[in-house]
Amino acid sequence: MRVVAGEAKGRALVAPPASVTRAATERIRESLFAVLEPLLAGARVLDLYAGAGTLGIEALSRGAEHATFVERDRGALSALRRNLASTGFAGRSTVVARDVGAFLGGAPAGPFDLVFCDPPFADVAGLSATLRSPGLRAGLAPGALVVARVLRKHLPAIPADAAVERTKEIGEEALLLLRYDAPRPS
Repeated sequence: MRVVAGEAKGRALVAPPASVTRAATERIRESLFAVLEPLLAGARVLDLYAGAGTLGIEALSRGAEHATFVERDRGALSALRRNLASTGFAGRSTVVARDVGAFLGGAPAGPFDLVFCDPPFADVAGLSATLRSPGLRAGLAPGALVVARVLRKHLPAIPADAAVERTKEIGEEALLLLRYDAPRPS
């Protein structure tokens, strides 16, 4: 795994044990960040279920101002901290060693312009709960974008106050780009 573009382009990233997380591949990151590029300059990013931090680190490399990474697994946290140190982004990031539900149940230090939700694929109920969380909504800046990475055959329930602005399908996966308090397409 490597950083695809930007300030840390080409830097190698370490991964935690394969059974713990599933890092976003270079193909997924290239496709996603082609869409997100105009939103990144100076953005404050929240990377939920961060794993090794590939999405948040890619955002930092491409101009995001700060990223907050939320992860509970020790192996993933170790890989994440190593990746932040090797890319030089430790000073522009905050690592929260906590369960996502507990983090969102508190007062997330937003506002965040961009949020990545990349839970284990099998946890559709957990993702749906995250997307419905009042803590998530409270931490969003006006016009913020929430990106959920899912399996196409296991789509989460979309909250009533959110609209899917765009869906990007890559193989068996889908990237859902949501905006809250946006009018739903008819």
